[in-house]
Amino acid sequence: MSELVAKGVVKTYGHKNVLQDVDLTLEAGKIYGLIGRNGAGKTTLLSILTSQNPASAGSVTFDGQPVWENPQVLRHLCFSRELNQMTGNNANAMKIKEYLRIAATFFPYWDSEMEKRLVREFDLDVKKKISKLSKGMLSMVTIIVAFCSKAEFTFLDEPVAGLDVVARERFYELLVEEYTETGRTFVVSTHIIEEAAEVLEEVIILDQGKILLKENTQDLLERSVHISGHEDDVNKAAAGLHICREEHMGRSKGVAVLLEKGQQVPESADITIQRMTLQKIFVALCGEEHGHDR
Repeated sequence: MSELVAKGVVKTYGHKNVLQDVDLTLEAGKIYGLIGRNGAGKTTLLSILTSQNPASAGSVTFDGQPVWENPQVLRHLCFSRELNQMTGNNANAMKIKEYLRIAATFFPYWDSEMEKRLVREFDLDVKKKISKLSKGMLSMVTIIVAFCSKAEFTFLDEPVAGLDVVARERFYELLVEEYTETGRTFVVSTHIIEEAAEVLEEVIILDQGKILLKENTQDLLERSVHISGHEDDVNKAAAGLHICREEHMGRSKGVAVLLEKGQQVPESADITIQRMTLQKIFVALCGEEHGHDR
């Protein structure tokens, strides 16, 4: 099984470290979610993993071979970047059909039949210029590139930006269909966390340029709880547990907790214990008020 491995990856712009000593292993045949706040370094990380941006330090390898400027490796990778009307490399002046034709030359396994089918399904006018497209249509073009590349490891940066709820739902259906059919590896960076949570096998949380967490999504959900009640009762119930975030309202208190293996919250009629959504977990870990024992 193929692996894409980053070791000690650092990216510096000027005096700012955008990525700090990132170690990350992506295994074949999984759908990963990459989540983080704006400026956390998500797009930079994806661009380095796919050799579109050099690391300042560290290495990225695919099955032991360096990714950087290695055509034999790059044929297995696709990073379908978020498009905008001001996209560089003259892409914004191209018509959709020209953009897709050029994209097809970069990917040796390009699926022309899928391209035609998705263009029809998304009702895209391929004679329109990239600069004239709406935000949602731009996302549709990046989705077509990602799926039709047929790359073994495919990375999508904010693929549902600008799409309405029906189109977003359809994207995730297509993602699961393609994954089930081909076993391709997908890494999806998104801010719309709850919609994606159901299809993500593993979640990667990037915070301030560092990997904060990489875990099976279901395992993470099962060990994440919110405890609320009177402050004294909550303190007693959460003693010795990993508290990620605290909230205070008068004499009441709420804490977000990540349980370790074998741990559980002692049951009590004086506290309320609730499961947390992936979005709530993310906010607890990366919100303004970080937990004191992180």
